[in-house]
Amino acid sequence: MPIENELKQQLLEAIRKAGFEAGPDAVEIAESRQKGHGDLTCNAAFAIARAARMSPKAAAEKIAGFLPSDPGRIEKIEVAGNGFINFTLGPATLAGAVTEILRLGTAYGRNDSGAGRKTQVEFVSANPTGPLTIGHGRQAVIGDVVSRLLEANGHAVTREYYFNNAGRQMRVLGESVRLRYLEALGKGGDFPEDHYQGEYIRDIAAAARDEKGDGFGAPENLPYFQQLAENAIFADIRKTLERLGIRFDVYYNERSLYDTGKIDAVIAELRKRGLAYDSEGAVWFRATQAGLDQDRVIVKSTGEPTYRLPDMAYHKDKYDRGFELIVDIFGADHIATYPDVMAGLTAMGYDPSRVKVLIHQFVTLTEGKEKVKMSTRKANFVTLDELMDEVGPDVTRYFFINRSMSSHLNFDLTLAKTQSDENPVYYVQYAHARISSILRKAKEEGIDEAEAPDLSLLTEPAEKDLARVLMSYPRVVAEAGRNFEPHKLPTYLEEAATVYHHFQHAGKQDENLRVVSKKNVPAAQARLALCRATRTVLANGLGLLGISAPESM
Repeated sequence: MPIENELKQQLLEAIRKAGFEAGPDAVEIAESRQKGHGDLTCNAAFAIARAARMSPKAAAEKIAGFLPSDPGRIEKIEVAGNGFINFTLGPATLAGAVTEILRLGTAYGRNDSGAGRKTQVEFVSANPTGPLTIGHGRQAVIGDVVSRLLEANGHAVTREYYFNNAGRQMRVLGESVRLRYLEALGKGGDFPEDHYQGEYIRDIAAAARDEKGDGFGAPENLPYFQQLAENAIFADIRKTLERLGIRFDVYYNERSLYDTGKIDAVIAELRKRGLAYDSEGAVWFRATQAGLDQDRVIVKSTGEPTYRLPDMAYHKDKYDRGFELIVDIFGADHIATYPDVMAGLTAMGYDPSRVKVLIHQFVTLTEGKEKVKMSTRKANFVTLDELMDEVGPDVTRYFFINRSMSSHLNFDLTLAKTQSDENPVYYVQYAHARISSILRKAKEEGIDEAEAPDLSLLTEPAEKDLARVLMSYPRVVAEAGRNFEPHKLPTYLEEAATVYHHFQHAGKQDENLRVVSKKNVPAAQARLALCRATRTVLANGLGLLGISAPESM
């Protein structure tokens, strides 16, 4: 049983014995924020004190008096501040954590709290009109890591990419290629400013010329140019995502919503509920009845739907497919638009609590303090492939995920290309590689890794600090998944790497604390076990980030 669960049970029993009342939800165990205040803390006494009409400190002291004494498990229990109950973990607990890590291996940190909940995560969802940019890249990595975290927390996840290959934007794309085709034949005029720019359009036009020759530029052949562009761009998008280590289970085409009548079904349902009406030649959603400030157009007077209608139909389909949790990941440009869609779904009787919308801020590429524009080949944006060409997939993924999605991200190329401790991904990967090197050295020197090392020998402060950090990994995974905060994972890994480096440095300072030493083989075997446990946690965490854990660097 995790120590947090064990302490919670003990606290609930102590609260009862102390004559107080508190339900399980009132007792939360958290990691202490300050060193010297123990490893874990509980603030339940504050809520209990209000009901009991006494000071939180007095309530905490009374509760603490009924907690069992087991120094091996909990070295110290103390009441601090105005009423916090703090716990310092004992050697048996730390040793048990190391044993558990080695026993579970790649499964360490995973849990079944999601209970197989059928969950869909929709992300990227870029239309096939151009290469993926660094903005798409941030969303792609956030979506993938959120999916991995949900799976680690027991959800059954479907990764989905939604795209539109119909409508005006695709006609403009096809026309852009056709005009570049004519331009290559010396028949082009002025290229419209609102058409798709960039060398990739010329590349597709060149492919059309190779396939069709020089006499295929007539306007009636526009469907050919449109389909050719869509196929080429979508193939490029898939290759880019694959290079970044991202796969999708479903590619959902917006056009299918029209072909299967799902768009018409939404309009019919809204009309049936008195929530859709005709005015000025358009169809309106009576959004004011759903709590919005004004009604919204869902079909223009031209007969073309606004974004709201297909998005309502798409999300209705998500519900109808039986997803119990629906996670939508959008850029900041959607912050004012998705509430319209949610209002429509709620008005049709769907439970909005089953949808979690995550909004991420934009990305600026910098080199030091200077904003970077790496090339103009793909028009006025930096492609995701160009970025990976510069720094590689691992660094790209790490830099996109190591800041809160609610924060604007300055992606510093200078730092990303640095191969030193200053680069956070290098710092974490190096810790893993360094441990692998130490384990190889121990084997070369004939120090066997004991099947059952005496972990009670891990009594030095640096050893205990490292074991404590490793113990907190499952809690980090659970909280990062439950709260949709994937950036908490790289923050944790950097902390674990730092504590490991301190542990390693202690061995350099004191010969008696070295990991690879024949002076005290049982102690060396215990430290080797601690190293293996650290390597397991680092590898598991990097795996959830979709980043490699190198054996050497």
